[in-house]
Amino acid sequence: MRAFEISNDIFWVGGKDWNMRNFHGYETKRGTTYNAYLMLDEKNVLIDTVKADFFPQMKQRIESITPLDKIDILVANHIEPDHSGGIEKMVEINPSIRIITNKSGLKALGRHYSIQNWNIELVKTGDEIKIGKRSLTFVLAPMVHWPDSMTTYIKEDQILFSNDAFGQHMATAALFDDENPLDIIMEEASKYYANIVWPYAGPVKKVMSGIHDLPIKMIATSHGVIWRKHISEILRKYTDWSLGKHINKAVIVYDSMWGSTEKMAHQVMSTFEKHNIPVTLRNLKHYHVSDVAGEILDAKYIAIGSPTLNNTMLPTVSAFVMYIKGLHPTNKYGYIFGSYGWNNSALKEIENLLVKLNWVFKKPARNVEYRPDQEDLNQITQDVEELIRS
Repeated sequence: MRAFEISNDIFWVGGKDWNMRNFHGYETKRGTTYNAYLMLDEKNVLIDTVKADFFPQMKQRIESITPLDKIDILVANHIEPDHSGGIEKMVEINPSIRIITNKSGLKALGRHYSIQNWNIELVKTGDEIKIGKRSLTFVLAPMVHWPDSMTTYIKEDQILFSNDAFGQHMATAALFDDENPLDIIMEEASKYYANIVWPYAGPVKKVMSGIHDLPIKMIATSHGVIWRKHISEILRKYTDWSLGKHINKAVIVYDSMWGSTEKMAHQVMSTFEKHNIPVTLRNLKHYHVSDVAGEILDAKYIAIGSPTLNNTMLPTVSAFVMYIKGLHPTNKYGYIFGSYGWNNSALKEIENLLVKLNWVFKKPARNVEYRPDQEDLNQITQDVEELIRS
């Protein structure tokens, strides 16, 4: 395995995980990458490492350029094990290596690894380390998405090593955004933001304000492709997502037992279509919650449907509602619907959970006994139309 030069004397030396299909409940259909970067200068620098299982890949790639014991500095932008899993082996091979992190990073390193004799140096936002013709400048990004998260900027090359920000879980043969289909990259970037970064929109806004002041020719992410052509697009998307901006579209998320709730879902869909609002229908029997999260990220309207089973929601709907509760999406217009036989408590549970997200509900949940008749369907149309008017 070899290193790939992404700029003059700067190399990608990470690992490609073609087979990963699940990341903490997030379905990763396209695998992922663990991106690490080697910089050759008077001081040789490694920015991040890889998940422990992929250390042999990284080692081979680095050794195609230089021996591991010739690396002077290791920058640990983030201590989550898919980024820091190679640090222990690097220290074993190169005990004198300087490890650059921040105060929260030091705490995380100490909880994950035995660091007693490690050569650790702490930095804060604005600190700079000269490595020869280049310098490393650090911007702390706490809670994007761990307390220790930070970015590293090379002003001479205008490269931002962005850590988890702007990443995507996808493994590709080509490293750069302009070498891959942009629609797929953006789909994976939005899914990544929705499932990993969304709960931390406040910290993202603060970091974005600083990043926009930097001249950037390349964003070298920790996962997925490296941005060099579509930088303005991904920066704009992150700004919009962090501000909770939405577009005029609807997503209907539901499951059904005997077709009654599904019939209601189709009535909701037809009403949105009638008003020329793009609408997506997602039956949770067939769609993973992490895919649906990516679709609701910028949606204005979210409709959720469930029948009552054993005095509560269907398990698939319950899993979805609890999942998005953790992601904490705000600034949404919501509608809840479903059917029941002899107990109608499911929709109240959904409502109680979502009201805490400060969604706008113009009508109470629409609960229908057994099967919806035409009058019920007409009521659904009126409910959705009132939501649209609001």
